[in-house]
Amino acid sequence: MAETIGYDEMVRMLRGAAEKVTTEHQTLSKFDAAIGDGDHGTAMRRAMACLAKAVAENRSRDLASVLNDVGWAILSAGGGSTGPLFGTFFMGMGEGAADHATLDAPALADAFEAALAAVRKQTKAEPGDKTMIDALVPAVEGLRAAADEGLSPAEALHRAADAAERAAASTKDMQARFGKAKNLGRRTLGTPDPGATSVGLIFRGFADGLASGGN
Repeated sequence: MAETIGYDEMVRMLRGAAEKVTTEHQTLSKFDAAIGDGDHGTAMRRAMACLAKAVAENRSRDLASVLNDVGWAILSAGGGSTGPLFGTFFMGMGEGAADHATLDAPALADAFEAALAAVRKQTKAEPGDKTMIDALVPAVEGLRAAADEGLSPAEALHRAADAAERAAASTKDMQARFGKAKNLGRRTLGTPDPGATSVGLIFRGFADGLASGGN
């Protein structure tokens, strides 16, 4: 199992995320129709198309460059808060990966922590508010814990994906306290947050994409 993630591995991760989200975009819109505008799945599908295009057009073979290109592409996709937040996530990852030709598990955790920090500068949402933060924080914490245990990047990503999916599912029992959904009050109970669900899909896509390259 590879102990580091280079450009080719990152490309597999990014494409895996795009495939996973695109496949599940209708589920995202169904969740959003219950507690929001109903367009989150469409916005995420558009964002992932921009991601795929940016990856296909990147010729740098540089981790920071491809992540930055992806971030800018998603930012340009629009989609309410989706473009800014998820675009910022990938740009933050790029900043965290700067000056690295490859990432071992601790360096990968550094990159994801930089991504989380960048997102948190863009939103005042906190864990428990029923937003993407509810899945993103445990995903990044899970990845860091796995790295500290000496696990490989692939194992750490699976740990992060598991944490993100569990956390996203748990938002079903939360009442929204942030964004437009907060105006619905208790009507938001019983439906998972679409943004948190997207984070779970992205991390599962990262893990599956990396694994798709074999040993």
